[in-house]
Amino acid sequence: MAASGPRSCSLSGLLPAQTSLEYALLDAVTQEEKDSLVYQYLQKVDGWEQDLSVPEFPEGLEWLNTEESISVYKDLCGKVVVLDFFTYCCINCIHLLPDLHALEHSYSDKDGLLIVGVHSAKFPNEKVLDNVKSAILRYNITHPVVNDADASLWQELEVSCWPTLIILGPRGNMLFSLIGEGHREKLFLYTSIALKYYKDRGQIRDNKIGIKLYKDSLPSSPLLFPGKVTVDQVSNRLVIADTGHHRILVVWRNGQIQYSIGGPNPGRKDGMFSESTFNSPQGVAIMDNIIYVADTENHLIRKIDLEAEMVSTVAGIGIQGTDKEGGAKGEEQPISSPWDVVFGRSGSEVQRDDILWIAMAGTHQIWAFLLDCGRLPKKNELKKGTCLRFAGSGNEENRNNSYPHKAGFAQPSGLSLASEDPWSCLFVADSESSTVRTVSLKDGAVKHLVGGERDPMNLFAFGDVDGVGINAKLQHPLGVTWDKKRNLLYVADSYNHKIKVVDPKTKNCTTLAGTGDASNVIGSNFTNSTFNEPGGLCIGENGQLLYVADTNNHQIKVMDLETKTVSVLPVLRSESAMVDGPFLAEKQKTLPRLPKSAPGIRLSPVAASPGQTLQFKLRLDLPSGTKLTEGAPSCWFLSAEGNEWLLQGQIPSGEIESISSQPTISLQIPGDCLSLEAVLSISVFLYYCSADSSACMMKGILFRQPLQITDTQQDSIPPVELQCIF
Repeated sequence: MAASGPRSCSLSGLLPAQTSLEYALLDAVTQEEKDSLVYQYLQKVDGWEQDLSVPEFPEGLEWLNTEESISVYKDLCGKVVVLDFFTYCCINCIHLLPDLHALEHSYSDKDGLLIVGVHSAKFPNEKVLDNVKSAILRYNITHPVVNDADASLWQELEVSCWPTLIILGPRGNMLFSLIGEGHREKLFLYTSIALKYYKDRGQIRDNKIGIKLYKDSLPSSPLLFPGKVTVDQVSNRLVIADTGHHRILVVWRNGQIQYSIGGPNPGRKDGMFSESTFNSPQGVAIMDNIIYVADTENHLIRKIDLEAEMVSTVAGIGIQGTDKEGGAKGEEQPISSPWDVVFGRSGSEVQRDDILWIAMAGTHQIWAFLLDCGRLPKKNELKKGTCLRFAGSGNEENRNNSYPHKAGFAQPSGLSLASEDPWSCLFVADSESSTVRTVSLKDGAVKHLVGGERDPMNLFAFGDVDGVGINAKLQHPLGVTWDKKRNLLYVADSYNHKIKVVDPKTKNCTTLAGTGDASNVIGSNFTNSTFNEPGGLCIGENGQLLYVADTNNHQIKVMDLETKTVSVLPVLRSESAMVDGPFLAEKQKTLPRLPKSAPGIRLSPVAASPGQTLQFKLRLDLPSGTKLTEGAPSCWFLSAEGNEWLLQGQIPSGEIESISSQPTISLQIPGDCLSLEAVLSISVFLYYCSADSSACMMKGILFRQPLQITDTQQDSIPPVELQCIF
């Protein structure tokens, strides 16, 4: 029996014995042989004259997911403990979390096992407790986490790599260490045999640790850690990766949800919208009513067909891949943590978007998925559906090279395309090197644009400095978007909580919006508005608006590039939205509601036949001396309670941008009517203020239009006027 008592030691003390064990395990054939070798190893380590004891957690550290701080030598006595040294930006640390979740599912604190996350930050932004809180919510971490902001335990134990696992015995004695990701089998083997060994000796206690999950104290919100956003340039709809809710939203410009696909829980299922699931999706790209999704934690590329209302898998096998070459058919090709996607064109004669570029964060590369037969630079003709590496060696580096396969990326997380000359490149937000890079669409050459430094192995060259090229400094940027109208690149400088703008011609990088504070201030202009780890952004409305996924604020912010103002997109569920399947009654309770004071006007019944189109003209008058509030979502939307079939295929909502030019609402009676009578409801929200903007109001009105469906062909029906004076 080893002598007890805390004596601090470094991990190097375990190295000789554990190395011998791991060599022996390579020769073991059966599970019984492996179990026996680990048991014998524990007998040896447990018999040392003195324990290799882990230091006590320093006093004053901030704890999450616990009722109070935890002591190694009080609370954890009698437990086998897994210490997870991690930093929340690290893709390798993210890859390890499913292994830890599975281990927690197999063994509880009552069984004698506890996992403790020791957050040891790489970036300054990651030392802030609120940001660590957001990360444990985003990644659904439910075990205790200590914020060791100064990495004191890391330094005492001489930890050198994220992630590192240290397995402790019931006296705080170090038993094993596992460095990096990909050790699931050893993790389960070592912990299960350690539990058995110490149970055999009566040293395991079944006392419970006081767990108090941080997520249980938070209110619900329409969005949860939205990671990316993109615009359908044809319909001006937005597609939002509502990452924390594990779903994809398609919303109209006024924020009304048209489709909600997946969620609220993670999963991996194809099929109809009502049954499909995702797991922490990130990048989204839309074209011709087809959305491609980087389903990050499922290690898949998914396809959403909005017309067929179906979800399918086009690339990946659902488990993390290690292949760094690719070349197989998409659904047979393992991939690793895709983080963003964007459409592009191959070298084929027909000029169309036939490539889906993929930021493959897990293998530190840029990949391509062929949407049609085509050709990549320096490649032969490739078949439709092929998925393969385009640029990046797979080594985590900040290495630029004219040969794309010799270049190195470090967790690329954002992509944008500038297909036109003279640019003809992909822009890449390379998060762990804190750089923005370019990949030539002509020859694949990888070049530096801004951030980082010249040493390709230095991934710590971060900061918050406006400047030119390498003199500019970023901190873990996650998103980029190209402004074709102005020839400018916008960057989500995530850990600096800023939006920056880069002129690729001069390589000049400057702050466009944000103060650097992680907060949620909607200021009167760009410079005094704030963000909190923005993760994605896109250009819309012909270059006028910049939409920002303000991830830790759980919002989509709208930046008007002409007026220099910032607003928040209100994400609202309309009654006609397809939310997790068609017209679920329980979802209707959360729809936006008119004020109790809103008048209701019942209109005269209208007779119409299938296929006929009705038109409703808004005729609304505001009080004298008032005007519509700029930037506020004055809008209308349709509903038909009990007769939702009436709205299928209709435009369910729209904006009211001007009182002088109010919209006309159209409704075509479906060819297949399920009822001969129905009531169409038209709800109107108006936001208006006094001329001097000293007071603002919101008013609503509900128009009810009874419909009588008849097979008799009706004459042309004159427009119905919806009149109201407020």
